[in-house]
This record gives sequence, structure tokens and C-alpha cells, in this order.
Amino acid sequence: MYVSNLECAKCGATYESEKIIQLCKCGAPLLVRYHFNRIKAALKKESLLSREPTLWRYREFLPVKKEENIVSLAEGMIPLIRLKNLGPNVGIPKLFLKDEGLIPTGTFKARGAAVGVSRAKELGVKVLAMPTNGNADGSWAAYCAAAAIKVVIVMPQVAPSINRKECAIAGAKLFLVNGLISDAGKIVSRAIAEQGWYDASTLKEPYHIEGKKTMGLEIAEQFGWHVPDVIIYPTGGGVGLIGIYKALKELQQIGWISEKLPLLVVVQAAGCAPIVKAWEEKKKESEFWQNAHTIAFGITVPKAIGDFLVLEALYDTNGCAVAVPDEDILKAQQMLASNEGVFVCPEGAATLSAAFKLAESGWIKNEDKVVLLNTGTGLKYPDTVQTEPPILEPDDNLPRI
Repeated sequence: MYVSNLECAKCGATYESEKIIQLCKCGAPLLVRYHFNRIKAALKKESLLSREPTLWRYREFLPVKKEENIVSLAEGMIPLIRLKNLGPNVGIPKLFLKDEGLIPTGTFKARGAAVGVSRAKELGVKVLAMPTNGNADGSWAAYCAAAAIKVVIVMPQVAPSINRKECAIAGAKLFLVNGLISDAGKIVSRAIAEQGWYDASTLKEPYHIEGKKTMGLEIAEQFGWHVPDVIIYPTGGGVGLIGIYKALKELQQIGWISEKLPLLVVVQAAGCAPIVKAWEEKKKESEFWQNAHTIAFGITVPKAIGDFLVLEALYDTNGCAVAVPDEDILKAQQMLASNEGVFVCPEGAATLSAAFKLAESGWIKNEDKVVLLNTGTGLKYPDTVQTEPPILEPDDNLPRI
């Protein structure tokens, strides 16, 4: 195993990795650290070519010690799609989409669940609990089912119904709350304190970020270890962006990529944009966003526990943060489907809307290689598409087109 220890993202305190530890004593998230000299000696870029096309091809960069503890549904190695129709039309000829809607359970959450559940199994966890806005529940429920771990999930009552069904079919114990994910989190925290369950809340365990970081490892490999100029990411809790940033920094440490990092871009909905506001005000942390509401339900996070890590990534890469209104998100979703044949979730569509704004302002240059992250399939959000097709009688003829 190449893990050296767990390290507090805020105060720098270190902990043993073989014990169940949720957060630092100071209350901040813990990050997995590795023996990079060992990884560098044991692994060559070329050796990846013969490995399976899943995120486990990067096993030296992951925290699971024994192969028998890996819980996998063949997740990872999602292709980059070049947006040949839309890109040139919006002034970004080298525009790419990493479509996580193609991954098992239809969302990038499968990455975090695969590694988080595998490590929980290795640590002997029997029951875990988590709050979620919707997509995480289906992924964690599926992987916990495969690992024979019981899972308790609390989500807002207004979360998409398909997510509830995913939980039910996978055997999770599901509860709904009349409130936001922050309210669900309070309920979960009380239950964990009373019953001693494993807390799988965002950044309250160190391991699912390691699954999310494989998006960064894949992007680097898919570009031949030459990173793109810009990566645009829809941000709620921000674990995916933190993970991508962590992956790129780790690749630098073993010399697989240069010192140049992509400009990282946070995208939030105008109805819930605490990190955008903090970035605009040059703050290190965000403030709780009151009355949060957006069609992009997965990024409706009024206050993220890892907001300081998201902002650190933006400042370190000279990136930026953009808020986009719901009407622009829905327009971008339709444009991706009708021009490129890709049905993305509203959160993913928000990245295209942000790219429009950044290209128009000149922040994105014509020659830049730009990657949009779509975090899930649009099939989980059928209500975002309103259609009223004409009804024909059996003897009617179709009109000329």
C-alpha cells in the first residue's frame, strides 16, 4: 500500500490511515497522503496501457490496500467527447466534454462510492449513513449492496423521484426531510452520534474524494499527460473539483505532468452561489446561502464543508467562479442535446453556459483546450424537458421538413 497517512486539510495534523477517523480534531476534512517516491519507483506511465479501463488502473494512487476489498462495477475511463459542432460556434474550437453520465449509476458519484465503499469494507464498516441531494444516494446504495454494507440515506423531500427509486431497489434505508441537504445533514449527524454508524457525508470521510480525483488522472492521461488549459466544473459540495486539483498536484509530484496546471473554474447556479460570492469577495471561505433554489438540484449546497479547499484550488490555478441563471442552464442543456446528441444533467449543462460567458468576455481564449465536466445523465432529470408534440390520427400524413 502506498498510503503514508491522513492529513488535516486545515491545520496539518496527521493521523494513522488504518483506523476509522472521520474528521480532524479541529473539525476539518482529512486528506489521504501517499509515498510518492514509492509510486514513482513502482509505476510507469506506459504500464497503464495494459491495464483494465476502469479507475482501478490507478490503484497505486488509491487507498485500498487489498485487491479482494475492491468493490467495482467497471467504473471509470469515461471518454472525452470533442464538441465539434458547438465549440466553433461559441468561439472555443477545442471544446471537450467528459460525460460522467456514461458511468455506472449514471453519475460521477459512482467514482466516490467505488473507492469510499471499498475502503469502508476494508476498515470493517457494517453500517454507513449519509445526507444527499439525490445522485450520491443511488451510487452509494448500489456499491453498498455489492459490498454487503447497510446504508442509511436522508435526502430532501423535493429531490428527483428517480433517486428515491434507485435507493429502494438497492435496499437502502431511505428517509426524506422537509428541507435542504443541510437539514438532512443535521439529522444524519445526530443518528451517527447516537448509533455509531460510519459517516459518509461529503468530506466527512477521507476516501470518496480519492475516487473523484480519478477524473483528473483520466483527463491527464487522455491528453497524453499534457493538461488542458481550462477545466470547468459544476460545484455544490465541490469534492470533484477538489479531487481533480489533488490528482494534478500528485501527478506533478511524480513528474508525470509539468508545472503548468489548468485554470479551474467553479460553476454554480445563480440561485445558490456561495462559492462564487466568496471568490468575488476574495474570501477563503463562503457564507451560508439563504433561500437556495435552482433547477440544478445537485449543486444546491448552501454551505460546503470543503469550500476553503475549492477556493484554494481556484486561487492557486488562477481560475475563477461563475454563476449562471436557471434559464441559461436549460438552454445549454437543449443546445448540447440538439447539436451534439448528448443529454446531460442540468449541473453539467451549467458548465456550457459558463463557457459561453467566459469566451464572450475573453477570459477563455480561442486557442484554449477547454474541458467541461458533465456529472450525470440527463435521463435522471426528465422534468427539465417540456415537450408537446402534435398528435396524429392513423390516416394523417407527416408534414414536409
